[in-house]
Formats: sequence, structure tokens, C-alpha cells
Amino acid sequence: MEGNIGPGISMPHPPLAAPGIERGTWTLSDLDRRLHAAQGRLTAGLSLAALWLSFTDWGIHLANSPYRRADLARLAAEQWHRFFAAAAGQSEGPAIAPPPEDHRFSAPAWQQGPFSLFEQAFLLGQEWWGWATTGLPGVSRSHERIVAFTVRQMLDMLSPSNVPWLNPEVIEATVESGGANLREGLANLATDLRQGLTGRGADGGFRVGRDLAVTPGKVVLRNELMELIQYAPATAAVRPEPVLIVPAWIMKYYILDLSPRNSLIAWLVAQGFTVFCISWRNPGSEMAQTTLDDYRRLGVLAAVDAVERITGAARIHACGYCLGGTLLAIAAAAMARDGDGRLATISLLAAQTDFSEAGELQLFINESQLAFLDDVMWAQGYLGSRQMAGAFELLRSNDLVWSRAVKSYLLGQREHPSDLMAWNADATRMPWRMHAEYLRRLFLGNDLAEGRFPVDGRPVAVGDMRGPFFVVGTETDHVAPWRSVFKLHLLNDNDLTFVLTSGGHNAGIVSEPGHPHRHYRRHTRRHGDPYEAPMLWQHRAEVREGSWWPEWAGWLAERSGPPAKPPAMGAPASGLPTLGPAPGSYVFET
Repeated sequence: MEGNIGPGISMPHPPLAAPGIERGTWTLSDLDRRLHAAQGRLTAGLSLAALWLSFTDWGIHLANSPYRRADLARLAAEQWHRFFAAAAGQSEGPAIAPPPEDHRFSAPAWQQGPFSLFEQAFLLGQEWWGWATTGLPGVSRSHERIVAFTVRQMLDMLSPSNVPWLNPEVIEATVESGGANLREGLANLATDLRQGLTGRGADGGFRVGRDLAVTPGKVVLRNELMELIQYAPATAAVRPEPVLIVPAWIMKYYILDLSPRNSLIAWLVAQGFTVFCISWRNPGSEMAQTTLDDYRRLGVLAAVDAVERITGAARIHACGYCLGGTLLAIAAAAMARDGDGRLATISLLAAQTDFSEAGELQLFINESQLAFLDDVMWAQGYLGSRQMAGAFELLRSNDLVWSRAVKSYLLGQREHPSDLMAWNADATRMPWRMHAEYLRRLFLGNDLAEGRFPVDGRPVAVGDMRGPFFVVGTETDHVAPWRSVFKLHLLNDNDLTFVLTSGGHNAGIVSEPGHPHRHYRRHTRRHGDPYEAPMLWQHRAEVREGSWWPEWAGWLAERSGPPAKPPAMGAPASGLPTLGPAPGSYVFET
């Protein structure tokens, strides 16, 4: 059965009920889905059933392990001994040191009594619960992750750093300012609540089209799913092979076109490349039935066709970032299978093709959670932007939730606004069916890596993609861990240049030349070379200081023809007139 909700957007499966779509007859199952959706509004989309199953699995196995419980009691006794010995000055140094990434207790005042006792007791308790919730034989790995994560969230909430009268920094600031920090904190809280309700002012004063996404260009294609932007040349001659960028649709495309000083797109244009970039639409409930394959057809393939018609180039450098890279891999595999050889090279930036070790987001991916989330999305037709943003914040709650709350609401300090923060506040929605397919087929089933992902009724294989590849992973990526990105080495034997850069999922990619404290590693695996494990590769690859951008530009240039006259903007004679200036209209949808 096929239908559509607009020109070109297909429904290859029988439609399920969603807002704005004709429902037909109601069933009792629909009432269950409504109930789950209402529950989801109270739990931010998290399944209480998944939590219950996880804690039941852990609790039953712990109850049936009396000697494990005895060992935990022994460890607790040892901790108390360490605590009292350190408090009495009978040991060298503290009883426990916080992990390197934990900065809550870095202020010198935390090392003085009685605050050092609060810190030490909390860290020891955190250590003990880490032992209690992990490594218990018989507990499924998925359930163990959920239990450990949930307990960690509860402990983070109870940290003494979050309690005004237990935090020496807050006490000192209150005494010195006569309570002005708390007054400022209340004002900050009121501002944040107002912005959360209205959505206004969260951009820190940065404006798209004025401060962000200002690289000159024209919209040369618009369909119901995306706009294609062609950027104006900045050099007298350009490489004949254009670059097509496929960004993720979780957030707005201009992460790659932030301020002029750190815009990857503007920098690439300045190196003599003709650059095109997709700007995805921000979907509402009317796009609930949009599929992942619609993103491939109306996104990647439509853009490739348009770039070819505008430039006349027979070969295109394709680049995908995050989810856009995964989508590009799917499209490239299908193109290779079908004999379409228009992709000269493929660059994947923090993009996964194997999801067996997909990072901390796997915490939220199991059958119970996906069934619950599917009902939440079914009721509203999409995954809300705050639901996705909230999941990412929970993964790093110390830095993104509690530390920020202490700084803003207890110390009365505001972070200096930045272009990256403004972009991060400009979240998007995701269509119900597309996101459900993405989570089930890729995260849960790993169908792409295992050769089961269907395109046009036939499965595609990552091994069919034709390189060469330029692949970038980032050292501290919580979304697409670099070892997961690295797995393309196992799935495709074409020439592959892998770059591991400092930074996280966003900051590691937005790493312009001249940015301080940046480094990267690079190594090329040639066709036929033996496989190297990630840690061995990391050990052998030479560390280079600076940005990885020049490495990529040089790699593209080596695989491009000599510079020639830039192509015209758009191709009116081919039905692709310019439709307005960049950044287009879809980027402003809220």
C-alpha cells in the first residue's frame, strides 16, 4: 500500500494514525497509545516500564548473590576506614579523588574542612554505587547500563555541590556580595523559565542570517523536505568537482556555517571549491509519515541531481555530518549497487555506519523504550526538540545540567553567549516514522552494517560503497564515539583516510585553523592493507598540532581536477533558478 502526504513524500507502509492524517476506525490499541503518550509528557519520553524491568533484573540477581552482597559490605567498610583515616590525617592525601572529568569540586575551598568531608563522603558513595550496579553476573548489558545511569543521575542530583549551604563557593559568594548572587540567580531562573515557555531570547543575541549562516549563496532547489544552497565562489577559479554537504537533521545545518571566523563552509569556499549544502525542513505533525527513505530520495539524491545539472560535473565530492553521514552512506551504497558512479569521494564527519557500539545514546534504545517512544511520537507526529535535547543533556548532566545550574542560579553568573550555544538552542523536530525507522533499523537492529537495510526493496551493503573515504572521529564524542566511527575499516576495504581530532561531537568538527589547543591524528589505510584495531591505530598515528581542515582540503584537492571557471549560480534553463539568498527559509522554521 502506498500513499502520500505531499508531492514526492511516500508512505511505503500502511499509515498509522497521527495528527493531521485521516484515522479511519479507532481501536482499543489506539487508547493504549494515547495513554502512553500522556505518560511520556510526564516522563520526558522515558519508559517507566524499561526502568522497572532493568531494576527488577538487577535486583533479582543481586538478591540471589549473597556473597556479592557480603563483598559490597566489605568494600563499604574499607571505604569508611579510608574516610576516617584521611579525616584524622593518618593517610597521605584524600580518601578518594574525583575523576578527571568531574570539575564540581575543583575549587580550593572544597579541600578545607568541613567541606572536604562532604566531598569525600559523596565521592565514596558514588564509587560504592558504581561497584553495586555494574559487573553483576546474569544482568543483561542493556539493563545494567540503565540501572547504573539512573543511579548516577540520582547521585548527581544529591551532590553537595548542588546544596547552597554545603557548597563553599556559594557560601563565600553570598557573604561577599550580601546575597546579590542569589538575587541574580533568581533573575536568571526567571529568565530561563520565560525563555523555555516562549522560546525567545535563548539565542544569546545571535541571529541567523545576520551573525550566523552568513556565507553568501543562493537557494537553488526547494522541495517539501529540504532546500539546497549553492555558495558563491570566493576565488577566480574553482575545482571542477563540487562538494555536496549532507548535514544532520537533528539540529539546523548551520553548525557548519556558524560565525565567519569558524564557518567550515566559508573556509572550504575560500580554498577554491564550489560548495552546496542541504538545509533540512523543521517537520511538524503534517510530515508524520515521512520515511527515512524520503530523506534519501528527496534529500541526497535530489541534491546530487541538482548539483550535476548546475555544475555539469560528472563527479561530486560528497560529505555527511552525523546522521547526515549515515544517510549519505545509505545513499552511496544504493548508488554503487545500482551502478551510479557520480560520487568521486565520500567524507564522513562523526558519522556511524555500525551501531553495535553507538555510545551512550544506547542507554535509551531497547524494545520497551522504543515501543513507548513510538507511542509518544505517534500521538504528536514527531519527536519534539526538547525531548531530544533533554536526552543529550542527561548524558552529561554534570556539565550540561547541574554545573550550569549552580553557576547560573546559585552563583548568579551567566555563561558568555557564543555562536555554538545559539545554534545548540535552535533545536528541530523529527518525523515520527522516519525516527522510528532510524532507531529500530540502525540503533536497535544494526541493519546497515549487517546488510539488511532495504533500499527500493533490496538490501544495501556498506561494502558496496566506492571510496576513497575521508573519515573524521572526535576524541570525546558521546554521540558517535570514534571507535564506532572507526568500524568502517571493517565494513569497506577501499582506501580510507581516518582522522582522529581533539574535541567532542560538535567542537571537534568546528575546529578552524588558528583555534587554540587543537590537535589531530591521521593515517591512511590502503586497499589490501591489514586491519589495525583502534587503540593500536591511535598509538601508531602521529599527533599533529592544529586544525584538521587543511588536511581535508588537501585530500580533496589531490582528488580533483585543475581549477577552472566557477559555474553559474543555479541553472534556470534546467529548471533550477535561484530562489532567494542563503540561508533560505527552512532554517527559520521553529
